[in-house]
Amino acid sequence: MDEGKLAALYRNRFPEQALARKAAIWKTLCQHYFQRFVASGDTVLDLACGYGEFINNITAKEKIAIDLNEDARKYLTSDVRFEQVSATAIAPILGGSVDVVFTSNFLEHLPDRQTLEILLDQVRAVLKPGGRFMIMGPNLRYLPGEYWDFYDHTLGLTHLSLSEVLALKGFQVETCIDRFLPYTTQGALPTHPLLVRYYLLVPFAWGFLGKQFLIVARTPE
Repeated sequence: MDEGKLAALYRNRFPEQALARKAAIWKTLCQHYFQRFVASGDTVLDLACGYGEFINNITAKEKIAIDLNEDARKYLTSDVRFEQVSATAIAPILGGSVDVVFTSNFLEHLPDRQTLEILLDQVRAVLKPGGRFMIMGPNLRYLPGEYWDFYDHTLGLTHLSLSEVLALKGFQVETCIDRFLPYTTQGALPTHPLLVRYYLLVPFAWGFLGKQFLIVARTPE
């Protein structure tokens, strides 16, 4: 999808009035869950950063955001470095300088498995030895119909299929949660920070409401 269509799709899907609600959810998610995977001295890359909900709220020494959508730049905080580049062309820019790569709701937009494998090779190339790749996305196993309701969803993935290709590409899966968060921020996930934090503290609830997987994989030391 070209950059103009991508920007238009994002504006339609995520109207301005919904962004504050989404940012509040992600602030709590980062502070009370994702931060455990990121050290204060780390360099973190947000791959296909969207409007920066993760990278704006995570604490790290260096923060980098990548997206093809130029609109992303205006939503990022001043401590985030933005690169408008394809996710399959990051190795020449970043080398092996990154401690943690994060991506959310992105892989399902890739056109095919071959592109996914190219992407995983690029992620391995930018990560330091022992670096982490954190991936969140809709789990096709629990969304067999709804998964395809978004026009730009083209690649079907479950927690198991993604874990398999990660292993084939030399990653070591250290965490694999098949049901983590609800499918969208417009759905069942409570939005008040205290309620989001309570949800994170009760994994039992994930089994009922969770439709997205969370996988954390590492490169060899």
